[in-house]
Amino acid sequence: MTTLVGTGTLLRFALRRDRLMIPVWVAVNTLMVLSMPNTLKSLYGTPADRADLLRQLDTNASLRALIGPVFDDSLGALTAWRVGVYAGALAAVTGLLIVVRHTRDEEESGRQELIASGVVGRRASLTAALLAAGVASAVLGLLVAAGLAGQGAAGAVAFGLGLAGVGMVFATMAAIAAQLTESARLARGLTAAALGTAFVLRAAGDSATDGGTSQAFGTGGGSSVLTWLSPLGWLENLRAFAAERWWVLGLFAAAVAAQAAVAYRLAGRRDIGMSFLPTRPGPAAGRLATAGALAWRLQRGSVLGWSLGFFLAGVVYGGLTEGAADLVGDNEKAREIFERMGGHSALTDVFLASMVGMLGLIAALYVVASVLRLHGEETSGRAEPVLATAVGRPRWAAGHLLIAFGGAALIMLLAGLGFALGYGKETGPILGACLVQLPAVWVVGGLAVLLYGFVPRAAQAAWGVAGAVLLIGWVGPALDVPRTVLDLSPFGHLPKLPGGGMDWPPVLTLLALAAALVGAGLLGLRRRDMTT
Repeated sequence: MTTLVGTGTLLRFALRRDRLMIPVWVAVNTLMVLSMPNTLKSLYGTPADRADLLRQLDTNASLRALIGPVFDDSLGALTAWRVGVYAGALAAVTGLLIVVRHTRDEEESGRQELIASGVVGRRASLTAALLAAGVASAVLGLLVAAGLAGQGAAGAVAFGLGLAGVGMVFATMAAIAAQLTESARLARGLTAAALGTAFVLRAAGDSATDGGTSQAFGTGGGSSVLTWLSPLGWLENLRAFAAERWWVLGLFAAAVAAQAAVAYRLAGRRDIGMSFLPTRPGPAAGRLATAGALAWRLQRGSVLGWSLGFFLAGVVYGGLTEGAADLVGDNEKAREIFERMGGHSALTDVFLASMVGMLGLIAALYVVASVLRLHGEETSGRAEPVLATAVGRPRWAAGHLLIAFGGAALIMLLAGLGFALGYGKETGPILGACLVQLPAVWVVGGLAVLLYGFVPRAAQAAWGVAGAVLLIGWVGPALDVPRTVLDLSPFGHLPKLPGGGMDWPPVLTLLALAAALVGAGLLGLRRRDMTT
């Protein structure tokens, strides 16, 4: 047990460091789930409406691939269907970020070596990181179970445990990646790639099976083998609120135990700062002549990954556009919610506008992550040798900011091309709708620059800003919150395209605000002391 000495202290330290990030991510996920029953009740208030929805889903393989099958017509089962996949993915992201932050990030910055020089066990840091992820997953599960208890206690507990299980599966997976790689960025990338693979496997499996209604009432076969290969598929096959399969929780427990055992064994066989996958040596002579080239070298993997993801998302959502119009049909409540999310014209344009808006909200996460790379370079000590040369702070920061803001434009452009390819119509209007999201995305990025420039210790609060914007954009329209709340988000001021008219004053105002925030942040960076 000496290898765990100091775990309690490190856990308290980890929770203190994440006192903003964990509550924000958990709150966004919880509110997204808990807002759904009332929304579905307003949309499909009668058994006949819900039965008609299930019949339509049975014949729509594309929607099953995107959201998953539904196994019962109760409000609880429909809630688990509508948000299960995305709540599970958000729980997975929360878990992997926490673990990598408190393991490989600490080693990469050199802080872990300082901690290890004290009375701290060899596996204490890994244990504290997993326990911090466990706390976040447990709180999420408890809040979801308590909030959905009115729909059925057994189903609420099953769904809450399933979400917590998904979070811990990817937390322990991230723990393995942190032992294998020498870079926190690569550890996050590998685990995120595993999450993407899990989503693809689940989608492929669900689209290949019969509709969920026949499976729910015993008239059809079970899920595809591909679905069972994915932890997200385990969550849906738990069948919360639809004759729960409690034994599926054993899959989560076994996966968490096995992956944690592997991570612990790897952690005990390597030195601090080292990895099992060797880092490729660089060229004998340097080929990066500018600070911008160095920034691109550091962030190119992230840009390429986000670009591919947005393009594929655009293709998928574009292909679903016609089917979405058929699914909503004459349901006026559903039409109203889509309009609050995205537009005021024909239902097809409304669906496109709402999906483009959702990708814009996600792009805000990219720009925050890219801007905060500056903070990571500074705190790890890598910025110091660069700034010791003739490169000034604004020039050094400009390279990363160009990638952050230019990369946001690139991924939204590729999303628009994906929409146009999947939908096959209205290429120009769809591209315009995607690009009009950029002023709001850049305002969020500008706030991140401002925090980093003036209060670097609070730079991580930019994730709280992005989470609040995401929460308002996702949950606000479904709950029909007042306009004043929606206007707190920069996305609430954008014109709703395609379908609506272009309104230039708010777009130009947001662009000016973003520029002012970036300028102020760079001014603060020039005047403050750097971390050395």
